[in-house]
This record gives sequence, C-alpha cells and structure tokens, in this order.
Amino acid sequence: MTSTLRRTPLHARHVELGARMVEFGGWDMPVFYTGINEEHRAVRARAGLFDVSHMGQLEVSGEGAEAYLQTQLSNDLGRLTEDGQAQYTLLTNDRGGIVDDLIVYRMSPLRFLLVVNAANTDADRRHLARDVPPGVELVDRSPEWGMLALQGPAAFEVLAGVWGRGDPPVDDLKPFHVVEATVGGVRCQVARTGYTGEVGVELLCAAEETERLFDALLLQRQHGVVPCGLGARDTLRLEVCYPLHGADIGPRTNAVEAGLGWVCALDVEGKEFRGADVLRRTRQAGPKRRLVAFRMLERGIPRAGLTLYHGDREVGTVTSGTLSPSLDEGIGLGYVAAASAAVGTALVLDVRGRRRDAEVAAKPLYQPQAKKES
Repeated sequence: MTSTLRRTPLHARHVELGARMVEFGGWDMPVFYTGINEEHRAVRARAGLFDVSHMGQLEVSGEGAEAYLQTQLSNDLGRLTEDGQAQYTLLTNDRGGIVDDLIVYRMSPLRFLLVVNAANTDADRRHLARDVPPGVELVDRSPEWGMLALQGPAAFEVLAGVWGRGDPPVDDLKPFHVVEATVGGVRCQVARTGYTGEVGVELLCAAEETERLFDALLLQRQHGVVPCGLGARDTLRLEVCYPLHGADIGPRTNAVEAGLGWVCALDVEGKEFRGADVLRRTRQAGPKRRLVAFRMLERGIPRAGLTLYHGDREVGTVTSGTLSPSLDEGIGLGYVAAASAAVGTALVLDVRGRRRDAEVAAKPLYQPQAKKES
C-alpha cells in the first residue's frame, strides 16, 4: 500500500531520521519522530519544524481573478488591499457546507495563491474550475512547491540564524502577510501563518530545494528546534480549537454552526458566494447546533464518534479528542444542540463503558505564550 501513496520531497529524510510513517490524505507522512508528546511540548516551549509539503497550492491569475474569487470564497477579498496580505477563508457549497478551509494570499493584483488541505486539492480544483470565466487561469502548482512550517516561541530566533542579508528584517514579518526572502540559502515565500497557535511561519520553496531548507533550519539546534510529525500538529491545533477539515468541518457542515461565520462576508454589498443565502438564514434563525470545545472533568480520553449527553439526554457527538500534552486532561471538539452550547454546560461521555463528566469550555482550551508583536 505504501508504494501507492504520494511522497513529499522530504520522504527520504523522514525515513533517515527514523520517523514513523503513516497514510494521511493519500500521502506517506511522518506521524512522529521521537514521540507526539515530546514534539508537542517542544513547539510550545521552543520550536518545531513540520513538513507540510502535502498541502495543495492552487494559483488563480488574470484580469478578473479577484472578482472571480469573490464569488467562490466566503471572506471578503476586498480587505486584501496590499500585495503580500493573506486571509483565512472557506470554499463553500450551495448548502453552506465547507468544501475546504484555506488561506488565500494576494501575490499581486492579478495573482492569488490558495493553500488548501492536502486531501482536498483535486476536489477544490474541480469545484473552482466549474465557474472559471474567460481571462482567468486556474493552475495546480502543488507539484512545484515544497512547504515547511516552523512554529514555536523561538521560531524567529531560528529564522534569524539563516535569514538572507539584504532581505526585509525578520522582525518586520506581520501576521497574515507573506514576503519573499532567502532562508538557509533557499529563496522562499515566508508567510506569518500556522496551525499551532504559536508564533511561527510557513515557508514555500521550489520542491527540489525543500531538503536543503529543512536541513538548514534543523541545524539551528541551539534554539531547540526539532522535527515534528502530524501527531503533534493535531494535538497542538486541538488545544487552540482550530477545526480540522474531514473531522470537525466538511461539506455537510454549515459554516455558521461550525463557528466560522466570522469568515463569511454575509453583509458585504454585492458579494455573493455559494451557500451565502443559506448561511444568512441560519444566522438569522440561529443554528440548531454548534461546534463547541469541552474538557473532561474526570480522567478519560474523548474519541471522535463518542456521544455527548446532557444528563441522560443525547445532545451531540465528539468530532475530535485527545489527552492534551499541555493541560494533562482530556479535551475535544464536538457538535451539540444549541441549547447545550453555553460555556459551563455539563456534559457526559461514555468512555469505554464508563460515564465520564465533562463541560463545555471557552475557546481556546490552551492559551499559547504571548505572541511576537508586529
């Protein structure tokens, strides 16, 4: 089976470093090197380096690129007024469901880069291709790029050690902006984005240069940077309540129910996108269910698919859960009936045949260290 999986440019390096490899979204990816908890804590305390080359990169260009994307993406691209700005947004369907959640970068007034979830790249391209107007080009650039995520409070110290002379200072990097710079001798697009809640960047480079970039960053051992796998990436994002497509959100998930109405520009004059009418009605009537965070009040690890109860009444389902390495307690996300979504609401889970108490908690479940100010 492994031979049929796609491989990133760093596959040989992962194997050489002793990573445990698993299938993820059709890719052969490292789940951990030394251990999920150890790698998780390294990111929270120092810095971790992730291979995210499996993510997809779709380029939309041409005179009508921005106008076209305004009809496809949920957020208001009009807020991206400068080249290099980025935005979290959704690709939705006619029911207001989430085809994908992604980041869009304005590279120039006529060129936008969409970084999409690995398992959704082909589906996103097909979804977008249905309505591409004349003069606009949609191209899958994924095979051309490698992508790394450097995350943690020491991330900028690591970057400074390999930053190119003559490039904009590392300290000038702004959240949700991308700049071109040389890192470890490799020309990169450096984006102040990430999926851990910590300070950090994501770096795009030519696929054939990915290994060189990876090695240059790992050589900054004095700052405690370590290679990290998808296991730590998942526990880190869950602590800060970032939803995972395919688990917490998906094509059958209403964006307002998922708590992502804030990235849906439903009141911008002249902006319409698929499902916007459904989302407006949901917002006006109030969602019947909501995606909430919860924490266990007793020992127990919540798992996806477990039923959530309020007293003896079934109110929802766990979509993601783990034992938090930072908090040392069970945490999770799940959909519950709107009446049971308030912070502090008592919940009960059946964990391996035993009833365990939990409660709806405020997001994020874990507050990362103070982020570097712009």
